[in-house]
Amino acid sequence: MKSFNWPHRRGDKIPEKAVDVSHQVLLYVEDLSVSFDGFKALNHLNLYINDGELRCLIGANGAGKTTLMDVITGKTRCDEGQVFFGQNHNLLRYQEAEIAQLGIGRKFQKPTVFEAHDVNTNLELALGQQKGLWASLRYRISGEQRQWLEYVLETIGLSEHRYQLAGSLSHGQKQWLEIGMLLASQPRLMLVDEPVAGMTPQETERTAELLTQLAGERTVVVVEHDMEFVRSIARTVTVLHQGSVLAEGTMEQIQNDPKVIEVYLGEEA
Repeated sequence: MKSFNWPHRRGDKIPEKAVDVSHQVLLYVEDLSVSFDGFKALNHLNLYINDGELRCLIGANGAGKTTLMDVITGKTRCDEGQVFFGQNHNLLRYQEAEIAQLGIGRKFQKPTVFEAHDVNTNLELALGQQKGLWASLRYRISGEQRQWLEYVLETIGLSEHRYQLAGSLSHGQKQWLEIGMLLASQPRLMLVDEPVAGMTPQETERTAELLTQLAGERTVVVVEHDMEFVRSIARTVTVLHQGSVLAEGTMEQIQNDPKVIEVYLGEEA
């Protein structure tokens, strides 16, 4: 891969000061609790994600996965606890837009592409999103940025579809385009929510290859219910239950953990 002098690449400067990962940990979540009308969505949750890691989060509906992502990205405020990006950025002090500027990007389960625009334009808009939608529509990219978008198109497998309207893409292709839009902004941490829901087996396999390829240069956290997909990409798996970490380890360790089998994998056991 060509080296690009873009913000949010490992070792580059980002707003305020660079992310300190001298201890190899990129994301610290400690004693995190969130309540909604008396319901404890997160209950003193502790989670540590290493720099460059591919981590899978699993758990039944209501386990706290979405709420955790909401807190990390600034969408939801916690009742107590702390969340640090590296050792030096307290995410609880930032607004959503500021957290995105630090290098944290999120892909939701349902693709949110601009269907009336072609693939290429969607990626160009992603480059200028920090400027607002109207400014993004008038945003002109540089030659180096153009080269970067060529790499993104190749990475997500849509080079031959660059001038195709996003609305005419298959479901899987729309998911890849949204991953590409996320990648275009060069996030240090990518939060990816149920990327293979509704995909064909072939699309699922390609998505596994894509996310595995992205890990290392970036840190990728995947929330997914499809256990076959998790098995295909899992290096470390964290199981959430009732707002806390129930278990953590390799897929083999998780599959053989009696607590996990009882509360989550019982139907597969």
